[in-house]
Amino acid sequence: LTSLLGGDAAPLTMTPSSRILMIGLNGAGKTTSSAKLARWLKTQGQKPLLLALDLVRPAAIDQLVALGEQIEVPVFRPQLGSSDVLAVAREALEWSQAQLGTIAIYDTAGRREIDASLITELKKLKDILQPQEILLVCDAATGQQAVSVAELFHSSLGITGLILTKLDGDARGGAALSLRTVTGQPIKFSGTGEKLDQWEPFYPDRLAGRILGMGDVISLVEKASEALEIDEMEQLEKKMKMGSLDFNDFLSQLKMMRRMGPIENLLGMLPGAANLPSTAVNGKELQRVEAIILSMTLQERKRPDILNARRRQRIARGSGSSVTEVNNLILRLHQMKKMMKNVGKMKKMLSKSSRGFGGLIPNQHLPNTLPWQ
Repeated sequence: LTSLLGGDAAPLTMTPSSRILMIGLNGAGKTTSSAKLARWLKTQGQKPLLLALDLVRPAAIDQLVALGEQIEVPVFRPQLGSSDVLAVAREALEWSQAQLGTIAIYDTAGRREIDASLITELKKLKDILQPQEILLVCDAATGQQAVSVAELFHSSLGITGLILTKLDGDARGGAALSLRTVTGQPIKFSGTGEKLDQWEPFYPDRLAGRILGMGDVISLVEKASEALEIDEMEQLEKKMKMGSLDFNDFLSQLKMMRRMGPIENLLGMLPGAANLPSTAVNGKELQRVEAIILSMTLQERKRPDILNARRRQRIARGSGSSVTEVNNLILRLHQMKKMMKNVGKMKKMLSKSSRGFGGLIPNQHLPNTLPWQ
């Protein structure tokens, strides 16, 4: 399966002042993908530039400018009322050379369907810009339509790679298989959500693992290393060992997980998670837990023991949940604290016993789950 998906990951062709031409139909996500690619290149130490060549779709230029401001990347904006895309392309080329950027990303216009005018326009742009990469942006959710689009674009323009957007679910891995087979070109990047940081290089072996339910632990670790703060984790570990967890710790954990992306995507990276029922863990459940905690006062979060019946009723009303749900969350916290204390006592007993047995009893690891998990 990894071989069918392309074998090894295919990097971008990087040369001094590289040019990337982004092409595709309307709605595939070209403009957003251009900004995501620019943001990712910044993290790799490059100096990307964004250049707007979409003179057809209303507000396409404004969208690219707004995204460029978010990620702090310079954006070329055509003059108001410009209609000659080839003249604009020549201006954009001159502008990019003056900016001293390392990679220029050109966002082109699309159409609802492939037509002769679109292909002719893109061919002329290719002749003017002489790009090192022509990346076709495909919507993974469109299935066979994406395959037909890729085949037509490749036969006309000779694309060098593909970008799969909306690859949120593993069931859409079939589109990756078909696109790779039809074009013979590698899938270089994938978009896994709407946010600008939900973007990653395409690794065939990792997608193969997700499709087969084997998980993708490497990507999970990479996301965790980007999103989680070492100091926060060390502080939480100390509190877990002492059995002094409170609802503020719950809240910080929820925020950490949100930085890593949607919970459904994270579950897809865990081995065997495909066998879990869809209702086992989901984003709405975590939102409900967060709403309950945020309905507590600061004192109540630090000292859950003071949560009497009247306080619990108030929290339930404030969070839009039932008293039973509030009681269950509090119960889970007490169970977790009790378990942590028991583990601490057990570790001390085992430590003492191991001296008598010549160290035959190994040191036990603390569980790394929280009550709402």
